[in-house]
Amino acid sequence: MKIEILSEKLNPYECLQVYEKTLIAQGKWGAVSTFVGTMRDYNEGDTVQSMFLEHYQGMTEKYLYTISEMAKQRWDILDTLIIHRIGEVQPGDTIVLVAAWAGHRAPAFEACRFLIEELKSRAPFWKKETLNNGVRWVENCSSKVLCN
Repeated sequence: MKIEILSEKLNPYECLQVYEKTLIAQGKWGAVSTFVGTMRDYNEGDTVQSMFLEHYQGMTEKYLYTISEMAKQRWDILDTLIIHRIGEVQPGDTIVLVAAWAGHRAPAFEACRFLIEELKSRAPFWKKETLNNGVRWVENCSSKVLCN
């Protein structure tokens, strides 16, 4: 399991490839499910020029470890990876990478979806968008609503 919070640009496919090399020696996996989230240039009908992501250091990492452990208890998965950006982000930049490895696709898919939904609805991240006419804080998604 790996959790990382980055303030610099993130190449999700390179990160995935590097981490996957550590899993090859362990073997016994036949599926990986991934989610890559990028910054949109729009939100709530407005053009978004940039976004600043903040987190609660220590608490954020602890929560991401907790949901990774929950996924490992709920599904037959081998490992997980969560990498999230903080700081200034531009439209098109990757914000988050979530991955789950398993022997079969179903648990990999289910665990990956669980991880991103929990992260989006409950992890202590805060987003401040810069719009054409000012700035605003983005409200977190509720756990009952799927985030866009």
